[in-house]
Amino acid sequence: MGSVGQQSATVGGDFADRELPADFRGRRFLRCSFREADLHAVHTAGAVFSECDFTGADLGSSLHIGTAFRNCTFHGSRLTHSTFRACEFYGSTFERAAMRPVTFEDVDFTLAGFGGADLREIDFSDCTMREANLIGADMRRARLQSVDLLGAHASGTRLDGADLRGAHVEPALWRGSSLRDARIEPEQAAAFAAAHGLWVG
Repeated sequence: MGSVGQQSATVGGDFADRELPADFRGRRFLRCSFREADLHAVHTAGAVFSECDFTGADLGSSLHIGTAFRNCTFHGSRLTHSTFRACEFYGSTFERAAMRPVTFEDVDFTLAGFGGADLREIDFSDCTMREANLIGADMRRARLQSVDLLGAHASGTRLDGADLRGAHVEPALWRGSSLRDARIEPEQAAAFAAAHGLWVG
């Protein structure tokens, strides 16, 4: 056992082959393994998972409120039909994760890795995706209204039909993404044109 902040933390625990905690409220885990763990329909509130491995874990139909997943791995994990409210995924990666459908409300994905992920039609409105890796991500018809995308890495990102109204976007995303039929505001259209060497006037 170790400590994080004022609460004790479970450090280095292997929950892939052990009975899972009955109560995740306020719990803290550091460098723990939840590989292939059955977390279906689990509820967490105010919990903190730091550098934990959720590879192949089933988090389907789960509910998370105010929980932080910092620098965690969700490769091949199942998050379908789950809800995350006021949560944080700072630096976490989602390679081949099953995420549709899923509910994200006021979630911080700063520095998260979505390279090649299937994010079609997911509603990210009002979330933060600052400096996130969106290279090769499929975000067709996703809702990205008022999302902070500053510094996001976009190359081959598919945003066709996405709603980007009110999103904070830098030129690199306008240049590196497919945006056919995407919804944007006039100010964004001008920024898009400028990113491609055009001037509206």
